[in-house]
Amino acid sequence: MNSGRSIFSQLMDFLPLQEFHKCVARHGGEHKVKSFSCLDQYLTMAFAQLTYRESLRDIETCLRTVHSKLYHMGFRGKISRNTLARANQVRDCNIHSDFAKILIGQARTLYAHDDLGIELVQTAYVIDSTTIDLCLALVPWASFRKYKAGIKLHTMLDLRGNIPTFVHISKAKMHDVKFLDHLMIEPGAFYIMDKAYVDFKRLYRISQELAYFVTRAKRNIDFERQYSHPVDKAAGLRFDQTIILRGAYTQLDYPIPLRRIGYVDPITKLSLVFLTNNFNLPALTIAKLYKARWQVELFFKWIKQHLRIKKFYGTSENAIKTQIWIALSVYVLVAIVKKKMRLDFSLYTILQILSISLFEKMPISEAFSKSAYTFDTACPEKQLSLLN
Repeated sequence: MNSGRSIFSQLMDFLPLQEFHKCVARHGGEHKVKSFSCLDQYLTMAFAQLTYRESLRDIETCLRTVHSKLYHMGFRGKISRNTLARANQVRDCNIHSDFAKILIGQARTLYAHDDLGIELVQTAYVIDSTTIDLCLALVPWASFRKYKAGIKLHTMLDLRGNIPTFVHISKAKMHDVKFLDHLMIEPGAFYIMDKAYVDFKRLYRISQELAYFVTRAKRNIDFERQYSHPVDKAAGLRFDQTIILRGAYTQLDYPIPLRRIGYVDPITKLSLVFLTNNFNLPALTIAKLYKARWQVELFFKWIKQHLRIKKFYGTSENAIKTQIWIALSVYVLVAIVKKKMRLDFSLYTILQILSISLFEKMPISEAFSKSAYTFDTACPEKQLSLLN
């Protein structure tokens, strides 16, 4: 029976703790640790993410207020901001990196058969990055510009379920295109990216690995048109061409033909030109694939607004990476819960419900029941006119 257990405890049941302990052992996370284990650290940081805690003192105060419930929530060590700060600073962040990757693997399995909304059998990944600004005085190791510091979150997102399948955290100075060097290319998959990733030597590597890419073309590209295919201009298409590159270096970097597609967005009226190495899909499907790239922008916006990665609990590189990896694992955990419990709510709504009900002792399904999440519409809203 779950009626006597807190929702937080039931939520943590979705974690593969056996795999977590393997990650801890692999990186020696509990060497000479007598109290406040790595699991205590993870649970504390996950609690901070789920309840939007702003600082170490905030975390300490909140958890000590309910100290009598902590044991039943899975905590075994004493919660102290100094202990937590020390753990984040010295315990290898790769523990939480490896564990996040395990959760990502589980989530991808659950979402593998989701509909993309596009006629595509293959896996489609979106590649992009976002910069997280930091205070230069506190984190000089992440210097970015003269008066700024920052780190960059390079992400490859699986469009089925919007699951971040591969994440690389670097200093903000790292150029986006270098992220492609860290990828293991999956044959048959599509990689969708913006024009910042146009490097023909790296794109040729994707072709050689029997995968496909879809990207925006730069204006100064030097090419020769070999053939033009008929297009449906009523659908927004303008041209569908087979081209070869003519630049002194680009023709050496990418010596095989490319496909160039022109498209005008019917909503924004923005004229777009795409490059791809796929000659089989309809041109309109290529345009729709690139449009799906905005899912990664929504992902970055979502985690910045609803997870604690804009305010950090530590200033060392290890502490910041630890917080980001745990934030990502919480995001994936919520996605797993959503799928396994077949919830109709958005991830945002699920987080909002969890944030106010973690200490409640009821079956977790009851917290998400539709009867517990309704609006009172008996009284119509009356909006005053701003012009009166």
